[in-house]
Amino acid sequence: MDEQDPGPRAHIERLIGPLKTNMPRAGDFGFEAIRRLGNPVPLLANDGERPLELWLEPFGQDYWLEPGEAVYVTSYGTWSGHPFETNHEPDRLTVWATSWFATVSDGDGNEFPAGRRDTA
Repeated sequence: MDEQDPGPRAHIERLIGPLKTNMPRAGDFGFEAIRRLGNPVPLLANDGERPLELWLEPFGQDYWLEPGEAVYVTSYGTWSGHPFETNHEPDRLTVWATSWFATVSDGDGNEFPAGRRDTA
């Protein structure tokens, strides 16, 4: 009875498959290395009236957009089907990059600062 249920292993492969495909081409996890992968698909985020938390997975990184701010979330590399999975909750948008590599940038392509930018 050495057989394992294929369900959990299939879920793990769905998560690590893109990493195996894309990591050798990126070289490292730096912003510029990821951008060199090419194949970008931009997603414009936030046009609300209150600050919006953008949670980027699988990195576990948060970005806070003030009212009227816009960013591009770009998925790089190879993915199956679609570049992102998204989940919207009050005041939060979670974006999971199915390619395993993604960046958040402003309209000019510069890296958008992570974390809160409170002035207090």
